[in-house]
Amino acid sequence: MEITEFATYLVKNIVKNPDLVKVSAFTQDEDETILEILVSNEDMGAVIGKGGKNAKALRTIILAHAYLNHIKNIKINIDSF
Repeated sequence: MEITEFATYLVKNIVKNPDLVKVSAFTQDEDETILEILVSNEDMGAVIGKGGKNAKALRTIILAHAYLNHIKNIKINIDSF
């Protein structure tokens, strides 16, 4: 499973509006990948969680998936629209 598909699957199972979730991967430098997760404004609280616990857990799981698939130097941005 690709990193964008995996992140989309995780985030869609947390939010109330799964149709509005957009995940994109960009390669900034030769080695650096940026994973951008966009959710609706009302779902931002669910994605971040109390004290940022959900966001930290999402980052940990996505980074573990990236490690298992030999993807190095990945940065994860979570934002709303």
